[in-house]
Amino acid sequence: MSQGWDSSIKDELQMVEQEIHRSIRSEQPVLTEICDYVITSGGKRMRPGVTILSYLANGGKEVGEAIKIAAAFEMIHSATLIHDDINDRSEMRRGRLSAYKKFGLQQALVSGDFLFVKAFAIGGFFNEEIVSLVAEACTAIAESEIVQFEKEGEIAPLDVYLDIIEGKTAKPIMAGARIGAYLANAGPDRIHAMGEYGLNIGMAFQIVDDILDIVGTERSLGKPRMVDFDEGKATLPLIHAMEDRQVGPRLSQLFHKKVKTEKDVEEALALISRTKAVELSMIRAKEYADIALTALEGVPDSIYKQGLRKLAETVVDRKH
Repeated sequence: MSQGWDSSIKDELQMVEQEIHRSIRSEQPVLTEICDYVITSGGKRMRPGVTILSYLANGGKEVGEAIKIAAAFEMIHSATLIHDDINDRSEMRRGRLSAYKKFGLQQALVSGDFLFVKAFAIGGFFNEEIVSLVAEACTAIAESEIVQFEKEGEIAPLDVYLDIIEGKTAKPIMAGARIGAYLANAGPDRIHAMGEYGLNIGMAFQIVDDILDIVGTERSLGKPRMVDFDEGKATLPLIHAMEDRQVGPRLSQLFHKKVKTEKDVEEALALISRTKAVELSMIRAKEYADIALTALEGVPDSIYKQGLRKLAETVVDRKH
């Protein structure tokens, strides 16, 4: 059995977990409980993994700073998940109740804020350059969330969809990859290349996520299928399917229904399956993964570069 993309950084990822759990301790036990519930819900830890691999692949030796940044990014990501579930009215996350459904709206909101602030408290974020990169990523998340909310219920143009996933998913991974290289004292060209790797890995990851929303199973996804369709979010496979002359008009009718029944969802799935939407979307995801691999060409060979390459393959081959 081949090793996973993170096989060379198992110890470092464990250190990230320890840093996160140290950082979410609170004098108010419910805050710690909610944050722990979200943090331990089974995320893939791709974001901290990219940061650490970028640091080590570019010659970093003292991994402590990279661990702190990686932990901070994962905490920021977890904070956005809490708030996303509230915005999207999503009841399930990774196979269990979302935080606001389990603990209540007010407590979940405050816990998201708490996670975000605690992330920025880790190590003081070192210097102005790193603060700027993190702030830019967080700004992109917030702005893209607003655009997505405004476009809910609409068939957004392709460029708008790509802008949304770039801001919500890809730019935070890009920032982590750039900071990893920066902390390793890599040159500007290498930092830029690692950013390109992170950006394109993020784009591929989110497109595959949107594909899995259609072709996955409720068990593998940890939530019902077609959540994006039900919530009125036009993802790449839906955009492609609605361009089909035969099924597009009916699929569009179903998409625009404010309240969708289980029968509507099943009909939509059947219509999508009659198109090349999933195949076209996967082609796009693989194109982004290939761009990410190209960005690594100037990085010296190492087990950490191999990990980054393996991640690019894993992102497009995953089933959940």
